[in-house]
Amino acid sequence: MADLRTVLAIAGGVAAMLALAARLGDRRRMRRSNPDDVGFMPWTGLFFWAMLSACVLLGLATRAWLAG
Repeated sequence: MADLRTVLAIAGGVAAMLALAARLGDRRRMRRSNPDDVGFMPWTGLFFWAMLSACVLLGLATRAWLAG
């Protein structure tokens, strides 16, 4: 059975990887060669929510880890 600290840390790591992928997608979108070739993925919003989730989940995991 997984400990709560482990679950929070894994979920935070997954959210951080999603935020990294969204950041790279946003950077790619901003540097595209054809400005009229727009996409449909909201990379900025996805990055924001994934990063917020990662910070909260990893903060809670750290707090639980320090509490023992």
